[in-house]
Order: sequence, then C-alpha cells, then structure tokens
Amino acid sequence: MKNINIKLINTLQNAGLSDKETTVYIALLELGKGTVSQIARKAGINRTTGYDILDNLVSKNLISVSGKEPKQEYVAESPVHLREFIKREIAKKNETLKDIDSVIPELKSMQNLTGRPRVRFYEGMEGLREVYEDTLTATETILGCANIENAFTGFPGYFASYFKRRAAKGIFVRGIIPDTKGGRERKSLDKEENRESYLVPADKFNFIPEINIYDNKVMIASWREKLGIIIESSEIADAMKKIYELAWAEAKRLDGEIKI
Repeated sequence: MKNINIKLINTLQNAGLSDKETTVYIALLELGKGTVSQIARKAGINRTTGYDILDNLVSKNLISVSGKEPKQEYVAESPVHLREFIKREIAKKNETLKDIDSVIPELKSMQNLTGRPRVRFYEGMEGLREVYEDTLTATETILGCANIENAFTGFPGYFASYFKRRAAKGIFVRGIIPDTKGGRERKSLDKEENRESYLVPADKFNFIPEINIYDNKVMIASWREKLGIIIESSEIADAMKKIYELAWAEAKRLDGEIKI
C-alpha cells in the first residue's frame, strides 16, 4: 500500500475499526475490488484472517460482496458510509464524526473506481434504508418516479425525517407520482420539501418499485421484494436521464389534464 498518514489511520481506528480492519479497508479502497487472496496480499495478512475481517467490514456496510467462491469479489463502498456507520453504532463519537468528515476527501481520492459498472444489492428493510440514505449523497437534482403509498406503508416513520434531511442538504427532486390521495398530499408539500412533481393517472402508471436517478447512479427500491439496487455507471445513468426527460414531458402534459 502507498504511505498512509498517521492521522488517517488514527481517525479510522477512533471510529471503531480495529488495526487489521483499517489495513484491509484501505487496501480494498486502493484495489477498488478484489478476491480475498488479492486483498489479503495487498494488506499483508493471511487469507484465513482476511475472511473474518472482510465479513466484519461487510456487516458495517463499509464494503459489499458479490458472487460466490471461488470468484467472490469484495468492493469498497463510498467512504461516506463511514459517517453513517458511526451515527448508527457509535452515537457518542461526535468528535470522531468531525474527524471523519475531514478525512473523507482523502479516502475518496484513494478509492480505485474502475470504469466497469457496479451493481450492488441490498436486502431487507435495512437494505432499503441504505439505498435511500445513498440518495442523500447526490450532488445534482434527483430524477424520481415513486408510488408514495408503497413507500410510506413499507417504511412508516422514516420518510418524514428523510424529506427534511434531503431538503436541508439542498438536494432538489423532480418527481413523477401516481395520482392518489398520498400522491396529492406529497405534491402539496413540494415547496417545503424542495421538489417539483407531476401527477400521472394511477390506473395507467401505478408503478411499484421506486426509481431515482442521480449523479452516475440509478437506484431502484422494490417494496414488495424488500430489495434495493444501486447501479453505478455514467453511461447507464446518462441513458436513464434522457429517458426520464421524455417521461417528464409527458407527465407534465398529463398533470395538466388532471382535475384537482
């Protein structure tokens, strides 16, 4: 591994990572992705120990895993997940949160993001929460299609906080929403929730999974299957944004025909 400054190592360890977890995490950031053998070699640890450490990092949502042995690969999540890890599990670490914020840019610069698309799967309610939390990292307007009833029924109590936090971050949303009671209520709150939305006939466009397009990502949240998916690909995201613009123009027309 390249020379790592002591402050970075100390900050990660103060955040709750062990010596070896810190070493493996940094090694995987630099690799971008890799098998247990590749990561263990990079980190200078034995392969058996590597399995345990990688499992710990997966449980902390700092890395993800795909495939099965012998082709199983691990991928480092964005370093912004460190902050969420601390908020969830180490509530008393207020000073550490400030330290993590100061080193995240350096960690991002170390992360080897290959040109290949990344597809990450998140299962269960916690997985769905993770994909929505990722949208709060958006640096541009989120383009979304959402069935409000499904979201609020599937995750009661979460979205009131989510909408406030997103608006506080200044993240704007353009939304296409089925014309239902919940959809109309949400549209009425567009201004305070930093959003512009159009209603479309629910009998024709009552889509179930929610789709959000932002930066180089496409997020899909399926409430029926309790499954979240994030596709990271500039090419795919760009194509989806163009398709969304076509849908947006038609949604605007349909919204104008709906009698409130």
